[in-house]
Amino acid sequence: MIKNLIFDLGDVLMEYRATEMLMDYGLSREEALALDDLMFYDPLWAILDKGTMTNEEVIAGYAKKYPKHANAIGWFIRHGEYMHVPRPKVWKRVHELKEKGYRIYLLSNYSKDFFQKHTKDASFMRDLDGAVVSYQIHETKPDAAIYEYLLEKYQLNPTECLFFDDRTENVEGAVNVGIAAKRVISQEQLLEMLAKL
Repeated sequence: MIKNLIFDLGDVLMEYRATEMLMDYGLSREEALALDDLMFYDPLWAILDKGTMTNEEVIAGYAKKYPKHANAIGWFIRHGEYMHVPRPKVWKRVHELKEKGYRIYLLSNYSKDFFQKHTKDASFMRDLDGAVVSYQIHETKPDAAIYEYLLEKYQLNPTECLFFDDRTENVEGAVNVGIAAKRVISQEQLLEMLAKL
């Protein structure tokens, strides 16, 4: 029986406008899409999420690797407050599930600065029974260590948990430690899954 609902943050509890943000900076859509891929798939982004280097150290690392993009990447990392888009319908549903007796947890890969900016005014934060964010423990999904840390910290039975994440590898990471998991592909599909609970 599912008692604990575990949510990722990005593209689950909120959306991202990374491409649009880079276009706000002055890049064309094509340039912004290319820079998205360059930034997010570079190992430096995972290091940022792990919290093992500061923002400025990561920015310096990108600048060394991609000097022609240094200014845009530096601006992007320093201005995370322009990146996220709330999903109030999802937050409302999470609150309703909390009132029904489910325990609500957050498990996400995030740097400290981005996490604080993106959750500052988010109502779902008041519904959380617990949270584990990658920068806090220097571990990231899909490594087993971060899931096991959440289970141990809050004394959760994995067979009583259901995890929602937008990435296939993170869903598989949860399943590998015994947690049932669903991949989120849209806000509408997530709302449908939550309605069935």
